[in-house]
Amino acid sequence: MKWIFRGGVPAPHRKNTKDQETAVMGTPSKVVIPMVQHIGAACSPTVKKGDYVKVGQVIGDSEAYVSSPVHSSVSGVVSKVEPMLYASGKMVMSVEIETDGKQELHNSINPPVINGKDDFLKAIRDSGLVGLGGAGFPVHVKLNPPKDKVVDTLIINGSECEPYITSDYREMIENSSGIIKGVKLVLDMLGIPRAIIGIEDNKPEAIKLLSQEAESDERISVRAFPSRYPQGAEKMLIYSATGRKVSPGKLPADVGSIVLNVNSVSFIASYLENGIPLVNKRITVDGPVVKEPKNVLVTIGTSLKDIFDFCGGFISSPYKVLMGGPMMGIAQYSLATSVIKNTNAILAFDKKEGDLPSESPCIRCGRCVTACPMNLLPLELNRLVMADKYNELNRYSVLDCIECGSCSYACPSKRHLVQSIRLGKDAVKRTIKR
Repeated sequence: MKWIFRGGVPAPHRKNTKDQETAVMGTPSKVVIPMVQHIGAACSPTVKKGDYVKVGQVIGDSEAYVSSPVHSSVSGVVSKVEPMLYASGKMVMSVEIETDGKQELHNSINPPVINGKDDFLKAIRDSGLVGLGGAGFPVHVKLNPPKDKVVDTLIINGSECEPYITSDYREMIENSSGIIKGVKLVLDMLGIPRAIIGIEDNKPEAIKLLSQEAESDERISVRAFPSRYPQGAEKMLIYSATGRKVSPGKLPADVGSIVLNVNSVSFIASYLENGIPLVNKRITVDGPVVKEPKNVLVTIGTSLKDIFDFCGGFISSPYKVLMGGPMMGIAQYSLATSVIKNTNAILAFDKKEGDLPSESPCIRCGRCVTACPMNLLPLELNRLVMADKYNELNRYSVLDCIECGSCSYACPSKRHLVQSIRLGKDAVKRTIKR
């Protein structure tokens, strides 16, 4: 039986780099590594200016459970430990390292010894792995749901529904065996009886390769889902794979599921083999003004400028640069910001593609309501924010919005719906904190 989630939009694919094999970028002259690269508590630096560090060395950590250690992606000398510009536009405590080009591994790098579930979960935390699909949730937490939650399905996200982005697709093409190996490890270590790998049907080669790799293990199935944005969103993916609905305020484990990105499971397989933590990331570099769009394997902490230069620079001056896709990506204030663990793309647009359209009055057509996969009323949320009626937003479940942008995409009046909803969510959260 096929389940199709409510709402969504037929966003254009624009997968321009899907057939380009991943290019490996050399070590930059310096990296800036933020202490916040995950959902949860920020890390505190464990190094100081003047320290010599090596690849894989822990340079930031926290005692909080919902957190993930940060490792040096290079060998070199720490030149700064101070707040620096982060991808969100905020100043975040960061470690700047001037590289020496040697890329020497730290002496702590060894394959972890795994004798059971506890060792496995500790290894995942030690690796620094966070969700690589974009959210950045610490994976060791995700893999350890409360004891009263019975998880019977591991769902692997290979949808990659955002326009332009093909970094997950290249992982499926270039490392399908590693993905299946990682899936088997998670199933074995957590005692989960089945896994479903969900891939949008616009990626037939990936579906074919992963199906061939998985055919010898009856626990693993590969399924093609309709190409409709936001198919890769966690709640939509769970429904498409199992028919189960995650209620507002609930987590995947509440409906017996754990969701991991294809890159996350392949990284688990490689980490258990070589012990090298998460220090590199494949990203898609694309957009109308990028001279040589491609998928690039970069060291975490590399600046956007260095990566765009590796891709030949710009055809013309970019009007807007996004970290992430055009539907949910974050506009960047400066090319000095750096790639973090959950960066999957950087895109550069000209004014025609990057400028926000002018808003017209709402015509009450309801297309935003039809497009919302969370069954919300975006037009009402927008109206309340514009009227400064923040105290009424909870009546319309504003915090359930996943900020996918489907409402804005579908709106014929080009209302800036998701932007206003973000403002409303922020206001409600600040009220809750008080």
